Amino acid sequence: MFDFWKDELTEEETEALIAKAADSIHKRKLEMPAILALEMHKPLSFLGSQAALAFSPFLVPIFGFDGVNNYSRLFAKRENVERLLDRLDRLRSQPEEASE
Repeated sequence: MFDFWKDELTEEETEALIAKAADSIHKRKLEMPAILALEMHKPLSFLGSQAALAFSPFLVPIFGFDGVNNYSRLFAKRENVERLLDRLDRLRSQPEEASE
């Protein structure tokens, strides 16, 4: 019935989702709170991804079907959380660009 949730993300899809999430967090200057929250909840990432599926009828109107589907598959693997944390850490340590 729900075959689309069984498919694994490709490497390109994974990298694109991580980049999109990290850039969105960095744009709002929330790297440290995001890193703290991800580190604290890293052991529960799989459980959270499954909870997103269970609550998808409530989440889809807010985040869209693709958002819920893709990010639940992304966070089903703990190594993707590590990759997001590494990317956020790199963005946080970059010097600020001079504003015009």
